[in-house]
Amino acid sequence: MENRVSKEKAYKLLAVQMGLSNSKAKELIDRGVVYVGNRKVAIARGELPVDTKFRVVKMGRPEPIFENDEVLAVNKPAFLTSDEAAAPFGGARLLHRLDRETSGVLLLAKSKSFQKRAEAAFKARAVYKVYSCWVQGIVSEPMTIEKPIKTVKKNGIAYSKVDRRGKEAITHIEPVMISGNRTKLRVVIETGRTHQIRLHLKSVGHPIIGDSQYGVPSAQTNRMLLHALELKLLGYDFRAKEPKGFDVFAGG
Repeated sequence: MENRVSKEKAYKLLAVQMGLSNSKAKELIDRGVVYVGNRKVAIARGELPVDTKFRVVKMGRPEPIFENDEVLAVNKPAFLTSDEAAAPFGGARLLHRLDRETSGVLLLAKSKSFQKRAEAAFKARAVYKVYSCWVQGIVSEPMTIEKPIKTVKKNGIAYSKVDRRGKEAITHIEPVMISGNRTKLRVVIETGRTHQIRLHLKSVGHPIIGDSQYGVPSAQTNRMLLHALELKLLGYDFRAKEPKGFDVFAGG
């Protein structure tokens, strides 16, 4: 006689195991911080054995980098949306956004005059943006990727693709460190298309490690290894230190 393993929806199991409400458990899975072993639980309503043991990654808090009467810069941790990272800082208004799993420099305007000038700078491409990331494969020389990007939304989720009918997108990459079959890159973008860095790197055969949408999830990290390192505009220069996970591949 066949033995059937009893199963239940992942969010319900997590709720019972962690003493959470079903809605909170589903939110954590959707956020991407729930794991079974080294594998991320991707579908909250997916069924798992009832004896499954979960691990929940602890989320950090946004740390102020600089603040004055017109601007606030924070170091956004991974797993928070830009709106969530901005929420603790009162009436300051977001000037741009980072993907949920991307950490680093996030700017908020504290005055309407600065907001207007900053938005004009972003529109005019008068903003210098540097990112740090780890990618699969060996990148031995700098390169510039110029491939137009078209973004579509399906079921409320944005997805970008290289398309000749898309908008201009320019990404400059430079290798910083090679470890095994992985490379740490310094990335400078001239344009800010949705998922630009992630898509451009995938398009040249070097997806970002941990990127479950455009690359392949990695058992060696619980997040996408992309960090907004520096942002310059209107005479300001903001820098956010890399999180500890960014030296995970150093030395081997």
